Amino acid sequence: MSEKTQNTNPLYPIFLLPERLNILIVGGGNVGLEKLTSLLKNSPTTNIKMVATYFLEETIELTTKVGIEITVKAFSPEDLQDINVLFVAIDSKEESKNIRNEAKKKNILVNVADTPDLCDFYLGSVVTKGDLKIGISTNGKSPTLSKRIREYLEEAIPDSTQEVIDNLGEIRSKLTGDFKSKVDQLNEITKSLKSSGNNKQ
Repeated sequence: MSEKTQNTNPLYPIFLLPERLNILIVGGGNVGLEKLTSLLKNSPTTNIKMVATYFLEETIELTTKVGIEITVKAFSPEDLQDINVLFVAIDSKEESKNIRNEAKKKNILVNVADTPDLCDFYLGSVVTKGDLKIGISTNGKSPTLSKRIREYLEEAIPDSTQEVIDNLGEIRSKLTGDFKSKVDQLNEITKSLKSSGNNKQ
């Protein structure tokens, strides 16, 4: 294996459609609330369930407002029925590992808070400008840097970006020819965006 390959972030970025998935959050404390808030911010219609022995009042208020099912009890394997993605957000490392192992028996994707070696995926920083969404990851090594890059991009990318996206979407729908021809035409049309960005530096 080359040095270049060894130094490359091995994560494969994808954008899920959470509203098509069944998601379970185990944990009702601050981390559980953080996961819930992040999911709802990105996809408000996501089908989410929560299980925990206790819930923050803020979590109860939010779940009641948006109609999310919460169950006050200890986790049991039956809670994984029909679940596609699991977030484990509890304090006990041992119990987190046990829950993760139960989920893996059912081929469920798992994220265990603050335990990268038990995770199937990480949650990076996200920049959203209308339909434009950019995920940022440092492979779990520096969340602070991811946060700073997110803040920079949020300021650097203009709010008018959505208008550009809408216009390009309309142009794309009217293009004729095969796939390569359409790509070539769009590349020519968007050249000015790259030039505009370079002029600002």
